[in-house]
Amino acid sequence: MRFRRRSDPDQLELNLIPLIDVLLVVLIFLAASSSFVQTTHINVQLPQAQSGMATKHELLIAIDQQGNYAIGETWLPHTEYQQLKQILTAQLAQQEAAAMLLLADDYAPHGAVIRLMDAARQAGVADISFATRSQP
Repeated sequence: MRFRRRSDPDQLELNLIPLIDVLLVVLIFLAASSSFVQTTHINVQLPQAQSGMATKHELLIAIDQQGNYAIGETWLPHTEYQQLKQILTAQLAQQEAAAMLLLADDYAPHGAVIRLMDAARQAGVADISFATRSQP
């Protein structure tokens, strides 16, 4: 007597390896194509510019239309020059950043921008750049 197992030709076999491969490729594609942009809690309408350059900055500072400041996630309404200088010095000491990206609203008061730039220079910021949006 010969005992043989019969294989059922209608039996389905689920092979997960190609599915895992495809999912890993999709995950890598999504990770590589996503942009990691830090935002602030302040509503800023950036001015347009024809030329621009992407740079990496450690310290993000925003100025709204009323001249209020936001450093990273910290909202600083009605901040005076000396307070701003002290806050920037503390932030630079924590982050060890020498570069700053300024997100000034298109209608931000010129005096607020100048005060921030002066306080940043006094605090030791070596590189100040302005964020703009590209023209369509």
